[in-house]
Amino acid sequence: QVQLVESGGGLVQAGGSLRLSCAASGRTFSNYAMGWFRQTPGKEREFVASISRSGINTAYADGVKGRFTISRDSAKNTVQLQMNSLRPEDTAVYYCAAATYGSIVRVERAFDYWGQGTQVTVSS
Repeated sequence: QVQLVESGGGLVQAGGSLRLSCAASGRTFSNYAMGWFRQTPGKEREFVASISRSGINTAYADGVKGRFTISRDSAKNTVQLQMNSLRPEDTAVYYCAAATYGSIVRVERAFDYWGQGTQVTVSS
């Protein structure tokens, strides 16, 4: 069992930046590929970014490439999402997730553990 707790969400103006963090506890953090998803009311949760166990490989949704950066710190058991050049359409609840299997995981159903989410609001 892995427990995930997100932090760092908030209100920011368009063009601004936020850094989300996800703290993992429980089983060995390095055993899991990690990812970030987001969801807005009335829509399905969508993939944002993922990172492999080693931290070497990453993947991003097309809409965030070049603006968002995912990273992990195995010493601190955390995964971060640096979000720059934020847009109003980035407004959502952002979720951290851990996958037991796979390297770069993009599919929601492949993730086994989820955090409670953190709200990001980008004003125009």
